[in-house]
Amino acid sequence: MKTRYILLSLALALSVTSNAQAPESNYRRSSIYSLLVNHTEQKFANEIREAFMQIPVPDKFNDHNLSVKVLNMDKKLAGANKERENPVITQFLDDNRVASRLVGRWFNRDYFTGQCDMELVKERGLYNATEFDKQLAARSARGMAMLQDAGEELIGNTFVIVNDIRYVDKEQRSKTIGGILRVAGGLAGAFAGVNVSNLVDNVSDMVESVKGFKVKINTFLYRLDWNEEQAKLFYQEQYAAQPDAKKCANFDKARGSYHLTYVGKVESSGGNTSFLGINENEPLVMVRKACQRAIDENVVDLQREYEEFRTKSPLVSVEPLTAYVGMKEGVTAKSRFEVLELVELENGKHKYNRVGVIEPINNLIWDNRFMAVEEGAAGATLGYTTFRKVSGGEFSKGMLIREMTK
Repeated sequence: MKTRYILLSLALALSVTSNAQAPESNYRRSSIYSLLVNHTEQKFANEIREAFMQIPVPDKFNDHNLSVKVLNMDKKLAGANKERENPVITQFLDDNRVASRLVGRWFNRDYFTGQCDMELVKERGLYNATEFDKQLAARSARGMAMLQDAGEELIGNTFVIVNDIRYVDKEQRSKTIGGILRVAGGLAGAFAGVNVSNLVDNVSDMVESVKGFKVKINTFLYRLDWNEEQAKLFYQEQYAAQPDAKKCANFDKARGSYHLTYVGKVESSGGNTSFLGINENEPLVMVRKACQRAIDENVVDLQREYEEFRTKSPLVSVEPLTAYVGMKEGVTAKSRFEVLELVELENGKHKYNRVGVIEPINNLIWDNRFMAVEEGAAGATLGYTTFRKVSGGEFSKGMLIREMTK
């Protein structure tokens, strides 16, 4: 019965979060595959795994997840505090041909027949489906440019993030604090002439079970290699619009030629997460909140560190200037965003022109972090962040904004 209550609480938290933001207009996003390194020997390993499986891909990315999302390990990764890539993670990605699997998913490739299609490319690239098919069928210069554009803007912006989550054991400290509360509560009750032991025990238990939970996460970032030569080889020798045994075999033989490039890593601070809004009977929600907030922080840090990973968001209104970004995306009063206009060139390719700069208004920054509403955080009910213009001309709804870094 208790397990059922916990699962219902988690489902409720998920539904509240998923409905907190209105749908955004369509725009081109990068794609992401998110993995967990689960240390099976550590405390709360199962809970961390279950919580991670509930965490969605950040909504500024397309979900490009594969069937395997968890890499189980029975020991701590060596060199976790170093900036270089971790050889164990890289070896896992290479051994399991993850790069080729990501390519196959882009083209809805059938593992057994080799049959592919362009439906996902058309959908994520926001191409006119009829025009796209017509130009490709005619093998026109415009059609080839559209394919090249799709490669650069879509397939080439496919990323893998590997989250090495480590539980920080603060149990002893929490028990010490709980013991102090019990002593203090007993003294207070004695002086007041009342029995407050039950109340103190409840508070102490909450401190022990909730305040002791803390995680640190190393997030490793990889990018799918997709260049003109590789694209040409794929379309000519491996792409099959109909079942084709030869092209199916060609792709299988070439799987080792697809690669991921290591970009970099960041580590969460492991700071304390507020567990307001969660009671002691909701441990899975508690674990998810700690993990999701730390992962979101790392995604923001990676975007600030590596420009190719930086996301865009559309303006949803211009009077006032608003967008569906907030504290989850690292927005502060010091943030600045460039406003971009998407331009389609005559040959079918796209480019972005900067048309201005905006900054958030301090007390109108949306706190869209996981469970911010439940904990009563300031700005949690805003629904969007409001900006002021710093420079530029006229802005239009749907123009994209991207954070500027120093």
